[in-house]
Amino acid sequence: MPTLTDDDLALEPTSGSAEFTGWSVTMAGNRLGTVALRSEGRGTASVRWNTGTGDGSLGLAVRSLRLVLDHAFDDLGLRRVEARVPVERTEDVRAASISGMRREGIVRGTGDDPDRVLVARLRDDPPATTREGFIALLNAGLPTKRIISQGLLRDQDGRVLLCRLTYKKEWDLPGGVVEVGESPAAGLVRELEEELGVTVQVRGLLTVNWLPAWRGWDDACIFLFDLGVVDSSFSDDLTLQPTEIVSVEWCDAESVAQHAADAAIELLTAVSGDDLPTYREAPLQPE
Repeated sequence: MPTLTDDDLALEPTSGSAEFTGWSVTMAGNRLGTVALRSEGRGTASVRWNTGTGDGSLGLAVRSLRLVLDHAFDDLGLRRVEARVPVERTEDVRAASISGMRREGIVRGTGDDPDRVLVARLRDDPPATTREGFIALLNAGLPTKRIISQGLLRDQDGRVLLCRLTYKKEWDLPGGVVEVGESPAAGLVRELEEELGVTVQVRGLLTVNWLPAWRGWDDACIFLFDLGVVDSSFSDDLTLQPTEIVSVEWCDAESVAQHAADAAIELLTAVSGDDLPTYREAPLQPE
């Protein structure tokens, strides 16, 4: 096995086999940590490292990982190198990202085994120092926000259309979760085409309603759009998606309060007021 060097940093071989390759991380003759590759077969390897937690440990980990990744792809011909880092080791997750490994998700642990962040780099990934590589790393690691689009549709008597759902007892406004790369307005149109069999015209945004985490659900932002006023016969010819929608109901304020989800009641009460803001934050609902 070769010694891998970067200026004053040297990775000196400590062990090697068909399955396992290890190095000690040294600077000026001082051993500061370890790093190792383990073959997972089919052109894939996993990497582990330990460079401590003191001052300079982040930079040391980044430099060591970059040396090992270059060796894995350029000398060993591997196609993929991955790591599974315990979620509490945030500095190691950061080091992996800076070295060019993209975050791919969370591998859940069982018992005393912690959840782990799965990061990986492919041989064909653009270098992290390029614009394309930097954007890809940020897109993989930055948090995302769940977006829900819902529509407010009224009949000639001012009643609101609510959906009776198969997966919860409370009724809710028509709509659903926006897909990746889809605009909130387009998501609402798609959801109503899929679930109600109708194509609607989105007339405008009424409000953005942030929902705090609740009953195990992560927090989300609801985009509430105005769908206008229609005759109550509008609901007679809908084609409901049976796996999600039991029925649709025109609801006055009393029916909303009796049947709707707490978040929908709170939102519709705010909509009925005179000072609905463009952005609002819903209060935390009872568990």
